[in-house]
Amino acid sequence: MEVSETQIKFPAEFLKEKSGEPEESEEASKASPEVPKGPIDMHLHFVDFLQRTDGMQALLREMNNANIARTVVFGLPVKKKWEFFEPDMPQYYLDDNSKCYYYALADQIVAEHYMQLSPAEQKRIAPTLCGFNPTDKCAIYYIEEMFKKFPIWKEIGELLLRHDDLTNLTLEETARVNHPALYEVFEFCAEKGLPVNVHQNSTSVGTHDRFEYLHEMMGVLESHPDTTIVWAHCGASRRVTGKKYWEMIDLTLDNYPNLHVDISWVVYDDIICKENSKVPKEKWVKLIEKHSSRFMIGSDLCGHFDKLGQTMARYNELIKLLPADVAKKLLWENAEKLWFE
Repeated sequence: MEVSETQIKFPAEFLKEKSGEPEESEEASKASPEVPKGPIDMHLHFVDFLQRTDGMQALLREMNNANIARTVVFGLPVKKKWEFFEPDMPQYYLDDNSKCYYYALADQIVAEHYMQLSPAEQKRIAPTLCGFNPTDKCAIYYIEEMFKKFPIWKEIGELLLRHDDLTNLTLEETARVNHPALYEVFEFCAEKGLPVNVHQNSTSVGTHDRFEYLHEMMGVLESHPDTTIVWAHCGASRRVTGKKYWEMIDLTLDNYPNLHVDISWVVYDDIICKENSKVPKEKWVKLIEKHSSRFMIGSDLCGHFDKLGQTMARYNELIKLLPADVAKKLLWENAEKLWFE
């Protein structure tokens, strides 16, 4: 039986200082401890769909076990309802047909747990804000208030917009990246120099011959050129794919310098890797090399972190295929620039 890897791996020389840069003395290192260089998980939900969590100490422990130096931590902007007629409490949004509803306490949960960390531990975590209804034009007032209350946020997101079954399971109006309620949010992020992480499907579950919703993303990228947008999962979801998906990503990255993408969740297994294989397709490896400053990795775990190492170890085959400078950008340098500088 195949044994799953439980750590993300990379050559030790990736961590060496560039030639010509002086190494820090041991005394200086002890006096001012810095977070070690290493992989960054830039897509992790601190809570599950019932807003439960293993907690920050459990996350830090699993980060150490998995060889993860730092993590970008979101809440989940929705909570799953347990309907009275359902015999079993749902654990995930797909467990039954009960609806999800927007849940602002998600941000409070993240903030309170983050504030309990030591200064050294806080350096390893980038908390983000997401607990608002993205179709509500009052969302910007909530964001401004939460930034005053907790001046800790490093991003807005992950915003759950067009999203396979979750769109149909979420109460309220259909959320989309070009909804007018988000325009002021994008401007706020541009002014603050913060990225926005959006889950916005490139197409619908039933439409694979064209990218039905791509124009929505392109319109926002064009109208908000000063806003850095991270496209979660390259715009993919369960059963959301398309012909020559890599070409669509290539052209979009070519045309919009304010766009970054992550390869977390199903896009890696279902689209990037060869069928029934952990090995990425050559065209995707070349695409990551071409746009080396725009791709990042994440686990997309939700509230429970025991599978962190196993999930992040999926990328080991990709790392082996990339030049060292590209691999380092994918592993941590790109994410470091967005969330940890």
